[in-house]
Amino acid sequence: MIEINDLRKTFGAVKAVDGVSFSARDGEITGLLGPNGAGKTTTLRMLYTLMRPETGSIRVDGTDISVDPDGARRKLGVLPDARGLYKRLTARENIEYFGRLHGLDEATLKARTDALIGALDIGDIAGRRTEGFSNGQRVKTAIARALVHDPRNVLLDEPTNGLDVMATRALRKFMQKLREEGRCVLFSSHIMQEVAALCDRIVVIAKGRVVAQGAAEELRAQTGEANLEDAFVKVIGSEEGLSL
Repeated sequence: MIEINDLRKTFGAVKAVDGVSFSARDGEITGLLGPNGAGKTTTLRMLYTLMRPETGSIRVDGTDISVDPDGARRKLGVLPDARGLYKRLTARENIEYFGRLHGLDEATLKARTDALIGALDIGDIAGRRTEGFSNGQRVKTAIARALVHDPRNVLLDEPTNGLDVMATRALRKFMQKLREEGRCVLFSSHIMQEVAALCDRIVVIAKGRVVAQGAAEELRAQTGEANLEDAFVKVIGSEEGLSL
């Protein structure tokens, strides 16, 4: 479980994140939905300790990241906005490298790597260097790398960005599998259909603030709109926002 309370981050005069609070629960997919520049990526970067918040607190399965950042990182699997694969390494070598960084013994590392290669259907590219991979192949490899240490909390920053239809469908099914395993899945997106199809709970962010949160049907009911897109437009145009 991930708990975020009153998170703030500024860049000069710009309030990138302005008092964000929400929780993401185990066994659920929680979506951060908002327009580009809303503060989604900055929020995730503070969550996985790449940035330090100016105020507020973040807990991952009860671990305060400001007190024990290494302990929090061990409980997180992260797909950042920059996929960051090592181009000279094969897909398997990228995964194994991160497993060793997490201290996995060789037997566990092999078992976990083989399982993820199978689950993500990348056996045909596992022995290839990642240089020249398609966007979908890079994303799948980066997800396997993020999950090799078997974290209970998974953070995905716009995971389907740039993917074709088949790669997007495969990734959605994999995210649903993570939910079925009881993991906490938190991902950011600006794609309405994706959030509506996947999420148990939606956190809408606009101008660095949470302006609404709840299930899709709650969002529609609260705004009086029949579809999520119209509800989203009404919410981000509201000065006061909603609390569901």
